[in-house]
Amino acid sequence: MNQPRHCPAVLIAAPASGQGKTTVTAALARLHRNLGRKVRVFKCGPDFLDPMIHERASGAPVYQLDMWMVGEQESRRLLWEAAGEADLILIEGVMGLFDGTPSSADLARHFGVPVLGVIDGTAMAQTFGALALGLARYQPDLPFAGVLANRVGTLRHAQLLEGSLTEGLRWYGALSRETGIELPSRHLGLVQASELNDLDVRLDAAAQALGSSCEVALPPPVTFAAPHVVEAEPLLAGVRIAVARDEAFAFTYGASLDLLRAMGAELKFFSPIHDRQLPEADSLYLPGGYPELHHQALSANTAMLDAIRAHHAAGKPLLAECGGMLYLLDSLTDVEGTRAELVGLLQGDAVMQKKLAALALQSVELPEGTLRGHTYHHSLTSTEWAPIARGLSPNGGRGAEAVYRQGRLTASYVHFYFPSNPGAVAALFAPAPTGECISNVGAGLLAKRP
Repeated sequence: MNQPRHCPAVLIAAPASGQGKTTVTAALARLHRNLGRKVRVFKCGPDFLDPMIHERASGAPVYQLDMWMVGEQESRRLLWEAAGEADLILIEGVMGLFDGTPSSADLARHFGVPVLGVIDGTAMAQTFGALALGLARYQPDLPFAGVLANRVGTLRHAQLLEGSLTEGLRWYGALSRETGIELPSRHLGLVQASELNDLDVRLDAAAQALGSSCEVALPPPVTFAAPHVVEAEPLLAGVRIAVARDEAFAFTYGASLDLLRAMGAELKFFSPIHDRQLPEADSLYLPGGYPELHHQALSANTAMLDAIRAHHAAGKPLLAECGGMLYLLDSLTDVEGTRAELVGLLQGDAVMQKKLAALALQSVELPEGTLRGHTYHHSLTSTEWAPIARGLSPNGGRGAEAVYRQGRLTASYVHFYFPSNPGAVAALFAPAPTGECISNVGAGLLAKRP
């Protein structure tokens, strides 16, 4: 466990968001996978949608890397473990290469992973070389692999872009602006992988297009130092946790679910849209997702609404994050003005906005301990409940998100990263000791419902 490991690796970054980093990363992953190589992909910073695409492209689980939310030691462990099994490690950056504190460049520099710059070549020729040189030289100590052009028009266009490179910058190829390659988006980012029936066709097309424009040799190997590993304590041994997972609720971190299992929990997945009852479980986890796209179907499943009310009335733990919290409100109204009544455990209503309402990393001091995570939503919520805590952004970003609690119910817009404090997470999900009485508040709420 104390020996360094070596594996070819690059961090895919760009001058700004919207340049096509995810499409390029997925294309590279599928290209090398189709060549018989084992590829591991990571996502820099908090994100749920991009990893879904990368898992399909690479055929392997995708985890987050982040110097603040995930932490240096955990990021080191994830990279070191991947280096022991992969032929290639790809890391998709976040926002622009140097944006944020810590930035994608900070992570690349810390772990010695060279940066592959992705630049949108639309309506651009020789200026491409100037942008590439700026990315490569802005921070002299940043390892830099080369550049790749995205959304290129013709072969001649690609040749102009390649010819603009100076100072020995390596050309990694180009991707066309063809619509059959680009991945579709909606208000929170990319469309979920499970919703794209032609995703594999798109990925193979992108891989083939990229492979025809450049050499497919692996980048040089990177040395990954061995981490200090701390084994998870069995704090949730024998605890059964029902986890919502369907079209409306899919925003979970793989590392968070791994931690629950490592602490001894048994995870039981269910669908609030399609299932009529909860699985036999001691605790309930309602993660984020797109409930606003399915709020009428969620409202129509009255048996599930009753089951969740009964779970709370029985004094059992319930953690709801972002979309999961919206599900617990009295109602949710979409951007078209269509309102649907939902669980009603959290008194209040939410209305979807066309503009972003909050985006920020968050640190929250709960009675159980401090947890880190992030917030990203387009809805506004009104409730008379007083929060037990509020989030604090390390970057001063928008959103000091409230955390609400009633009995064993904890709800917030914050998506928590469970490995940031395993003990606090265990306390949130651990059942009450045998014989503890049911919450009078929870029983009262259940009695109000038909």
